[in-house]
Amino acid sequence: MDSKNNAGISHRKARGRPRDWDDKSAQNTIKSLDRAMEVFEFLSEAQGKTLTMLATDLSQSPATVYRILVTLEGRGLVEFDQDDQVWHIGPRAFVIGARFLRRTSLVERARPVLRSLMEDTGETANLGIEQNGHVLFVSQVETTASIRAFFPPGTLSRMHASGIGKALLAEMEEQRIRKLLSKAPLEGFTEFTLTDHTALLEDLHLSKARGYAIDGEERNLGMRCIAAPVFDIHGEAIAGISVSGPTTRVGAEQVAALSEAVVAAASRLTVAIGGAPPPAQG
Repeated sequence: MDSKNNAGISHRKARGRPRDWDDKSAQNTIKSLDRAMEVFEFLSEAQGKTLTMLATDLSQSPATVYRILVTLEGRGLVEFDQDDQVWHIGPRAFVIGARFLRRTSLVERARPVLRSLMEDTGETANLGIEQNGHVLFVSQVETTASIRAFFPPGTLSRMHASGIGKALLAEMEEQRIRKLLSKAPLEGFTEFTLTDHTALLEDLHLSKARGYAIDGEERNLGMRCIAAPVFDIHGEAIAGISVSGPTTRVGAEQVAALSEAVVAAASRLTVAIGGAPPPAQG
């Protein structure tokens, strides 16, 4: 092969995926692998299953399921309990999952979720985390409306007067809430700010019960914010997503629809970072 051809090959752009990437038809899927992943995912949700139980639940033959399990066992993805004769997820699954978590950036994963939330609601979408008893805004996608909320990344806000702050506080144990709030008096920013601890705790209990928090002109007059928590792999609220806008557009009659969109967005981000909400209390 001559040098000219060699040069052509060396400069050819490497492809990360084939041209028919978007073709998800049967010809581009490996049925046996798909079947194995179905068994693996099912076992991850229903651990401690016998071969017979797995085959029955998945409507597959015991012989097929057994071959899949033995193959996955060879890779450490599942393991067999000899005493109880049941199958479990193996340690290798955790190792792979941990690698995913290391490459997961909360802000990076949040960007498409925030943009979609802004487009769905028409209001500014925000992402914030708790830092030293304050809400630190780390990302935002602004609405194109002329009147809009603006919390640029790096902005700090008191938790008791913030939708995201209250969404995060609502997921904490009461002892931790009181510790955070005791660092400074509950400053009153407007006539609607909750500056009484008892009133604030009642509001937080309500927020947790319904799955979202509301800042109803508590930080800025004429502005309303609706926020929901984002959970990590341990079921801990590590961030909050919100939409915020003027009360002329985010009125009481819009809360139901907007809160549904915010909760759904927070749920999508929770899944995107490999998290899960804490189990419901009985």
